Amino acid sequence: MNQDTTMHPRDLLRQMFLAAVEAAQPARGVPPYLPPAPKGRLVVVGAGKASAAMAQAVEKNWPGPLEGLVVTRYGYAVPCAHVEIVEAAHPLPDAAGLAAAERILERVSGLTADDTVLCLISGGGSALLPLPLPGVTLGDKQAVNRALLKSGATISEINCVRRHLSAIKGGRLAAACYPAKVLTLLISDVPGDNPCDIASGPTVADPTTCADALAIVRRYEIELPQSLREILESGRGESIKPEDPRLAACTTRIIATPRMALEAAAEVAAKAGVTPYILGDAIEGEARDVGKVMAGIALHVVQHGQPFATPCVLLSGGETSVTVRGNGRGGRNVEFLLSLGVVLDGAPRIHAMAGDTDGVDGLEEVAGALLAPDTLARAWAKGIKPMDALQNNDGHGFFGALNDAVITGPTLTNVNDFRAIVILDPARD
Repeated sequence: MNQDTTMHPRDLLRQMFLAAVEAAQPARGVPPYLPPAPKGRLVVVGAGKASAAMAQAVEKNWPGPLEGLVVTRYGYAVPCAHVEIVEAAHPLPDAAGLAAAERILERVSGLTADDTVLCLISGGGSALLPLPLPGVTLGDKQAVNRALLKSGATISEINCVRRHLSAIKGGRLAAACYPAKVLTLLISDVPGDNPCDIASGPTVADPTTCADALAIVRRYEIELPQSLREILESGRGESIKPEDPRLAACTTRIIATPRMALEAAAEVAAKAGVTPYILGDAIEGEARDVGKVMAGIALHVVQHGQPFATPCVLLSGGETSVTVRGNGRGGRNVEFLLSLGVVLDGAPRIHAMAGDTDGVDGLEEVAGALLAPDTLARAWAKGIKPMDALQNNDGHGFFGALNDAVITGPTLTNVNDFRAIVILDPARD
C-alpha cells in the first residue's frame, strides 16, 4: 500500500466486497435488457435469491401492463405491485417452493405466439423450484440435495443430477411456455457462466443426459431411493435437448457475472493505491485446497516479490466445495479462509476476506469472514485450535468466536464466492 494511504486493510477488504455486490445488483443489470412490448401479454416468472429484486427492477422500468410470479429465498422479498413474490427455503427445498413451481407452470400454460415470458433467474433457483418428476417426492428431493451438498461434487455436477429429477428444470419451463417467446435474464453464480447450470437451466437446452447424472451419483457414492434410480437408469428423466423446436423462440442474456463483480472490486483497490490482480472468476475445488494454494502464492509474494510486487491484492471468484467430515457450522468461504490462515501461520503483511456475494455462506446467515496476521494468535489465546476447527468444518464457529465474521443480511443478488488477499508493503508492518 502506498505510504500516504491510510485506509486500514480490513476497511479496504470490506469496501471491495461491497463494490462487488453492488456491481451485480438487478437495478443496474435488468433495465438494458428488457424486451420490446409484445402484442399480447408480458408474463414475468423466475426463481433465485435475486429474482424478487429483478422483478422490482422490471416493474420500475416497464411502461405497460405485466403480471407474474417469482420465488425467492426467505428474507429476500422486496415490494412489487404486479408480480407476486413467493418466499421459499434454500438450500434445502420446502413445500412452499414446490407449490410456487407448480403455480409458475400454470402461469405460462396456454400462452400464444403473441405473448412474451420474461424469466428472471439467479443463483438459488434450483432449490427454490423443487418440482419433482412423477414418482419423486419432495422428501426424495430434499434427501438428494442434502447428500449432493455434502458430497464434494461441483455445482455443475450437482445441477446435472437436479435437472434429471425435475419437472421444471433442464429446459422444461421454456417448453411449457411454447409457443410464446421467452427471454431469460440471468445473474450467474456458477463457474464458467454456463446458462444450463444457473438454477439448473429451467429455460435453456440441456446437452447432458440421464446417464451423465447417474455417473455423478455413482462417482460420489450418493444413495438414491430406488424410484429415483429407476428414473435415471430408464432415461425417463431426460431433459429438453438443444434441437427441441419448442426452444426456437427462446433467448438468454447474462446480465451480471462473477467477473463483473471482481472488476468492480479491482477498481476500488486501484483507487486506494493497491494494484489488483484477478486470478480467476471460475475457481473450483475443495475450499481448503484452494486456501492452501492461495497461501502459497501470497507467501511467495511476501518473501520474493514474485509474481507480483507489493502492495497488491489477489482477487478470485468461483465456487469451491466442501466434503463434510465434521459437524461444524461450515461454510465453503470460511473454510477457504481458515485453511489459508493455517498455512500462512501469522505471516506478516497479509490480510484477507472471503465471502458469498448473496450474504449467506453455507447454511449460516453470515456472508464470510476476515483474516489478519494476528488471527491465529487471537484464536490460541481463547483456547481455540485452528486446525481442529478446520478438520471439523467449523469455519463459522472459528471466526464468529473472534468477532471476525462478516454479516451483510440479504444482498438481493448472487454472483458466487468473493476472495481477496491484500499484501502490504514492508513499510506497513
